[in-house]
Amino acid sequence: MTAEMSDMTPAQGPLRIALTADPELPVPPKLYGGIERVVDLLARGLVERGHDVTLFAHPESRSVGRLSPWVGRDSQSRRDTVLNAALLAAGVAAGRFDVVHSFSRIAYLTPILPFGPPMLMTYQREISPRTVGLGHRLSGGRLEFSGISRWMIEDVKGVGRWHIVPNGVSLATYDFAPTVPEGAPLVFLGRLEEIKGPHLAIEIAHRTGLPLILAGNVPEAHAAWFEAKVRPHIDGDQIRYVGPVDDAQKNRLLGGARAFLMPILWEEPFGIVMAEALACGTPVIGTRRGAVPEVVEDGVSGFVGDTVDDLVEAVGKIGSIERSACRERAEAHFSGPAVTAGYEAVYRAMIQRRRAGRG
Repeated sequence: MTAEMSDMTPAQGPLRIALTADPELPVPPKLYGGIERVVDLLARGLVERGHDVTLFAHPESRSVGRLSPWVGRDSQSRRDTVLNAALLAAGVAAGRFDVVHSFSRIAYLTPILPFGPPMLMTYQREISPRTVGLGHRLSGGRLEFSGISRWMIEDVKGVGRWHIVPNGVSLATYDFAPTVPEGAPLVFLGRLEEIKGPHLAIEIAHRTGLPLILAGNVPEAHAAWFEAKVRPHIDGDQIRYVGPVDDAQKNRLLGGARAFLMPILWEEPFGIVMAEALACGTPVIGTRRGAVPEVVEDGVSGFVGDTVDDLVEAVGKIGSIERSACRERAEAHFSGPAVTAGYEAVYRAMIQRRRAGRG
């Protein structure tokens, strides 16, 4: 073995990576499932870069790499949690991985926290300071954490080591639309419930006189609100509702939009539909909540406002946004290659710290 070859360590060469997803949905999901889509995007990106990937996920998963199907199918079941934690621990004990990256439950990592390889816990939903602190203590600081926006880690960033890697979308799924017709509509896409702001999107459409297309599902728990606050405004002309959409329909809908409206009333950790819109070249107009200001570069790839008045004013300025700048932002920050490169850099830094005795 030459000196050059002996220096080729996992910190520089291909890595053996374990990815975990929640057991309820396959990777990629057949319909909805944002986290599972991101895991699939990352798995494919890592394999393309030459890494060896094992995916611990739902038995019907059809992503790339090697599938190790979960035995338990319910994240809330104690029995299933024990079974899945044991399965992951067996794989780690066999010495198969350089890095374990969890998008699932931190409880699945519990048996390997004291002795496992570098471990990364990624949060895509609300973060519990209690579980972060527990994982940090049980691992002796070896477990590292990542979030998909700076906003979502604000309350826990002082516990353990944190990284930020935004979510991304497959650019092959979304066609760049450099122009749209003069009469192009505004679009709202998401769950039709109050915190998502579809009623505010309707108000914006009425005040600007522009057509609006609403798309997405109506959660059963919010059906009465939808019937009272949204349904009366759907006239099939200015305000249209097209129901849930698949990827092909979403591509056409977002690509043909004058702007995508994100008038949320809650602190959303990321909002992947914004990245989908930008990938199509469609500017995003959203409220200053959660990660919206991190995804949308105000005045460049859309506008961020504090009130409905601000969003109405922004619609009038949408012609100042270059649709190419929206696509470029998606490519640079929210694409498969960007996500993969971000996590790979984290993996290599974790390995280097472990070897230096600092992790």
